[in-house]
Amino acid sequence: MPESAPAQSSSAPAAARDPDGISRTALWTAAAHAAEYRRPAPLVRDPWAADFLHAAGFAGGPPGDGPMQRLLPDWQVVRSRFFDDHLLAAAREGCRQVVLLGAGLDTRAFRLDWPTGVHVFEVEEPAVLAFKEHVLDLSRPSCGRRTLVEADGTASWGAELVSAGFDPGRRTAWLCEAPLYFLPPPQVEAVVTAMTELSAPGSTFGAECVNSATLSSSFVAPFMEALATIGLAWHWRLAEPEGWWARHGWDAGVADLFTLPYVRERLSPYIPLVGTAAAKCVFLTTGTLRGRA
Repeated sequence: MPESAPAQSSSAPAAARDPDGISRTALWTAAAHAAEYRRPAPLVRDPWAADFLHAAGFAGGPPGDGPMQRLLPDWQVVRSRFFDDHLLAAAREGCRQVVLLGAGLDTRAFRLDWPTGVHVFEVEEPAVLAFKEHVLDLSRPSCGRRTLVEADGTASWGAELVSAGFDPGRRTAWLCEAPLYFLPPPQVEAVVTAMTELSAPGSTFGAECVNSATLSSSFVAPFMEALATIGLAWHWRLAEPEGWWARHGWDAGVADLFTLPYVRERLSPYIPLVGTAAAKCVFLTTGTLRGRA
């Protein structure tokens, strides 16, 4: 029988009234998911997304009105679908522990068709988890077990994760869907080092990484400037993600997104507007931990 940690609060906490930082970006993703759910054949089915927006009293999106802002909702849906497929494949191949770092308003523990025995851990700040549990209101997870880990996913969280029942000896599927690139590089190093130390060989990861070569482009630069006005600059940037992750022990690869039919269908209409930069400004990266010597 699926299990879930109990709700943290019986009333909407302050985080719902004044979202900021990563929480704000989580609401942008929720807005994209809510709009997607109304499509006849959605790529991502998230029936809780609209409830998050309503509870937070949130409407709108990122600042500015450039091509990146117009592309962003469809990009967020494509990114979610890509990592949905990655996590489900990892679970079916034996990674029955799934850790969502900086989980935000992620509802994968509820909306995905997990194989039997999957344990999903959601690492996030207490206020965000309290808001999330208030909205979910005892919804039943689709995974075998769901555990909330109250910790800042950008600081020290390893001990809290283990105390919550995580087993470093078992293969794990990790997801850092978006929060890494908002962090200074030393913090990213700390997060990935902790992730690596807690992983058994054969564990997997998924992460979105910013392409440093495109930040000055006419497509990306105005968006970066708009984000900086609200304190959400992209600090961590990579030129060669495969090499960076290899130095941390992971065999990694970057998705060739336009080989995926749903990506071509959803993003191709933007190409005349933004050019090929749309497919190259970030890397959707996945990898597997090598065996230790």
